[in-house]
Amino acid sequence: SVQLVESGGGSVQAGGSATLSCAASLWANPSDYCLAWFRQAPGKEREKVASIRRGNTDYHDSVKGRFTISLDGSTVTLQMNRLKPEDTAMYYCAALWSMSDYCGGAYMWWGQGTQVTVSS
Repeated sequence: SVQLVESGGGSVQAGGSATLSCAASLWANPSDYCLAWFRQAPGKEREKVASIRRGNTDYHDSVKGRFTISLDGSTVTLQMNRLKPEDTAMYYCAALWSMSDYCGGAYMWWGQGTQVTVSS
């Protein structure tokens, strides 16, 4: 089975940086998966922040130029810079096994989440 364990997060002031890591235990080559970070703020729908597959990355418009997703082995990292209060949310790592570079499908595996709180 696939297991995803997030770490990092916490409280940070606006304008600061934080790094989230996700240790992925996968049953196939990591390059065969879409690996992504989602977030959900209280009262809001969950949204995909960033995804990566075989070096191809995609970002939500609200984080472009501030966040960077990367994959090293089976660890997915989300580097978050110039954080804003509206980035406050629970962040989840997720995986989708995919035969193509389309990473917009339904993600099948999820981590437990890690909280990021940005204060102004």
